[in-house]
Amino acid sequence: MFDLTWLLGHAKTTYTSHKTPIPLKTKDGNKTTLNELATSSIPPCRLKPFLFNGHLQTMYTAVSDPGPPIHYKRKIFDSDHSVYPGIFAVDFVVSKTEGEASEPDPELPERTTTFTAEEWDQIGSQDHKPMIIALHGLTGGSHEVYLRETLAPLTASGWAACVVNGRGCALSRITTPQLFNSRSTWDVRQTLRALRTLFPNRAFYGIGFSLGANILANFCGEEGSRCMLRAAVTCDNPWNLEICNKELNSGWLGLHVYSRTMGRNLMGLFERHREQILKNPRIDEERLVKSKYLYEFDRHVQCPTWHYPTEGAYYRDAQSVDAVLSIRIPFLGINATDDPISSEAGLPYEEIKQNPYTLLCTTNWGGHLGSFQLGGGRWFADAASKFLAKVHEDVDFDALREESGGEDTDGEDMLKKGNKYPIYDPNHRRLILPEA
Repeated sequence: MFDLTWLLGHAKTTYTSHKTPIPLKTKDGNKTTLNELATSSIPPCRLKPFLFNGHLQTMYTAVSDPGPPIHYKRKIFDSDHSVYPGIFAVDFVVSKTEGEASEPDPELPERTTTFTAEEWDQIGSQDHKPMIIALHGLTGGSHEVYLRETLAPLTASGWAACVVNGRGCALSRITTPQLFNSRSTWDVRQTLRALRTLFPNRAFYGIGFSLGANILANFCGEEGSRCMLRAAVTCDNPWNLEICNKELNSGWLGLHVYSRTMGRNLMGLFERHREQILKNPRIDEERLVKSKYLYEFDRHVQCPTWHYPTEGAYYRDAQSVDAVLSIRIPFLGINATDDPISSEAGLPYEEIKQNPYTLLCTTNWGGHLGSFQLGGGRWFADAASKFLAKVHEDVDFDALREESGGEDTDGEDMLKKGNKYPIYDPNHRRLILPEA
């Protein structure tokens, strides 16, 4: 019998988790789990019926939508990484009054201005606000509608927020030949250290979208129990980059629409930063300018930039599917199984089942960064913001830190704690880097 529930906009929501999720003590002294927090806060998925499959939902993201107006002030950070110096931009959400008081900057995205030295000197606070740190998708930035739709309800209820822009994104400059990659967690790490100094009493939460989701999942895995985030959510993460790349290039739409569109966006980024990028003598400009598809850009820019021999090696090293096993904070992944870019074939169902700190929420309809709802807005943005608000409102994180017995999975740390070979380290990288 045919399932016609899509005519009413009804999508099916499924949760995958460890058989015994970590118990979370609530502020009223009771116990709960990630599953219970999610099912009690995430609304049913009700989408626009005329966008009846993942392709239509994904393509609809190209339709112009002003989204909620959010004002930002930008701070340029000097990277403290010994291998990847340079600068990166972090945009902080400010009030409408504060945003409109500044002269518009035509060289920055709409409603974005730069902190003056005096303003930045006064930004620190002893307040206890929750604060969300967001990471955008490929070639995106703080201006993205899907990101603003997620931040808007949180900031309206009193949360502070900032967006860590990928290097060269959101009309930011670069001063070295490196842009970003799918596992460039160092700028997030530096940002959080700075935020902890500025706001010692705030509770930090993370959210990432698409490429930013992959970076965030890797970051949470690398940090393990040391993670400064209390909880994190990823939306439409392409968890297994190698599988997603193969799936993307296996069909006409994937190759000639999605991969080509992403490749074109990346080439636009290259044109904006051509002078800096071509300072890398390993990059072959003649081959690069002929790039049409995502994988070609990765082959001709990302590989020589980060010293990977092939784009496949890059994807295998940068994907976050294994990092799931190292996460030691409450973590929710949200994906649509009909996503043509973040393929269902790459979803970490089995890895999620092995980690009691994690939960995967999947819908059978929604596409990539789509999930357009009947009443307006995106379902995943609604789901993520309501889940994070519920987690912050209910969970006693002081008790969680005291009771947490989860062992980190870093190979060297496990040896120091008396573990014996063989040891599986899900964060083991082929690209060898110093700590910072």
